[in-house]
Amino acid sequence: MIHSFLLFFLSFSGVRSLGVNYGQVGDNLPSPDKVLELLTSLKISKVRIYDTNPQILTSFANSNTELVVTIENEMLTQLLDPQQALQWVAIHIKPYFPAVRITGIAVGNEIFTGNDTVLMANLIPAMIAIHEALGELGLGSYIHVSTPTSLAVLEESFPPSAGSFKGEVSSYISQFLQFLSRTKAPFWINAYPYFAYKDNPDIISLDYALLNPMTYLVDPSTKLNYDNMLYAQVDAVIFGMARLGFDGIEVRVSETGWPSKGDLDEIGANSENAAIYNRNLLRRQLANEGTPLRPNSRLEVYLFALFNEDMKPGPTSERNYGLYHPDGTMAYNMGLSTSSASISLSSSATKGASTNKM
Repeated sequence: MIHSFLLFFLSFSGVRSLGVNYGQVGDNLPSPDKVLELLTSLKISKVRIYDTNPQILTSFANSNTELVVTIENEMLTQLLDPQQALQWVAIHIKPYFPAVRITGIAVGNEIFTGNDTVLMANLIPAMIAIHEALGELGLGSYIHVSTPTSLAVLEESFPPSAGSFKGEVSSYISQFLQFLSRTKAPFWINAYPYFAYKDNPDIISLDYALLNPMTYLVDPSTKLNYDNMLYAQVDAVIFGMARLGFDGIEVRVSETGWPSKGDLDEIGANSENAAIYNRNLLRRQLANEGTPLRPNSRLEVYLFALFNEDMKPGPTSERNYGLYHPDGTMAYNMGLSTSSASISLSSSATKGASTNKM
């Protein structure tokens, strides 16, 4: 099978701040070794997965691919026990490191915007237990611990200087920020301009959401100029942290993307917009851009996602965020020059996959 890939992606080797999310919620996905072959051809060296799938960890050994792994939400309660946390790290991390370049552990996903207050209360103690277990096993200086958070955790996000966290989670967020500040770990945010545009297409400019160069929107308080929504969302998080007394914590975008297909009521979900969004994101990453608030600190971003995943629940868009179909063909043409390489992704799919975007 002929696999086409973009010459544009060949510059990935010089874009150290761009990665991709490798979800596994599908019954037709290629095997991990084939996925690694694809990632290597694209020169993508940063990957986030949504579990600690041993097939993936084994396949990615000695590949120089930096990997962020995930502890599923349902695991958190048992990891409150330091001995259980130590056992988890001893089984799921230590046997693979350093052959597998695990750089981060995501403890849960989007917990602060869920309805489970018990889970929220357990999150920080579980993160502390995992961090201490890493230290006990000699891995603490190599692997950071954080948790990806939905942008919905913000009460206000525009203008960015008005950024603030919702009152009902502010106490949890304060504990979380204390942990990040102490351990020098990043704040991971799942930021999707698509959702904001879909919900308010008459108010939000499509160009602004798609990261197209446009006339700047000026923050009236800071006079900073914003030409795209993603950077405004990130800076809103930074301002929100500052309101709680925390400066200097790095913000990384753990997920962002645009669906290539959607239901009739999913305005803007089409292949043309997906191509534009991802192309603009890549170009900005090639320029090592920072946000207006932190222009000299390049923004680390993980694109969602590598593949369309046919078993994801929810609206049609949820199954159509991928750059690729499971057979290795591109989900859409990004309108850039292409080259060709023969890479077959048609081998047996990974089984027993865990949930993605939990």
